Amino acid sequence: MGGTPKGLLALGRRRILDRIVEQASAAFPTPPLLVANHPEAPGWVPGLATVADVLPGYGALGGLYTAVMATPAPVVVVAWDMPFVTGEFLRYLGDQLTGWDAVVPASPGPRGTEPLCAGYGPAAGPAIRAAIDRGDFRAVSFHDSLRVKVVGPETTARFGDPAKLFCNVNTPADLRAAESWLEGPAR
Repeated sequence: MGGTPKGLLALGRRRILDRIVEQASAAFPTPPLLVANHPEAPGWVPGLATVADVLPGYGALGGLYTAVMATPAPVVVVAWDMPFVTGEFLRYLGDQLTGWDAVVPASPGPRGTEPLCAGYGPAAGPAIRAAIDRGDFRAVSFHDSLRVKVVGPETTARFGDPAKLFCNVNTPADLRAAESWLEGPAR
């Protein structure tokens, strides 16, 4: 995206990050936490707590590790380039964590799941650290070490079109496609 942090891209009249913060804030009583390494990140959303990666340089896996380690309770994560995830779906993921170490939606994507829109319990921290220590930096590299509940597409569809919920804005073409999903004056 030409070096622009993806969450700061405008989709309609609002930044992707603002859309996600709004949904996460509606879903949970505790304020959301932004995991970001950019030096200007603490000023992106006034009042939003921001932390840098505990272990920098490990991409999405390092961000997941930081999110899990930064909170004493289970955590629901969402990538900051997913503008259409809903608070209802995030709350559902959190509610499903009882009895599981991770709750991850199924996806037709290359990983088969959406590990960057998922719920993780405390056991995920050591499992992620072990994956990093063995040099496996895939965002799903630690799932085999956990009790993982996979949320099927039929359940996800109750919260909206999975293609829209899990839309990632990674390219200008993705941004144009996301724009086509916006409706009405609330854009």
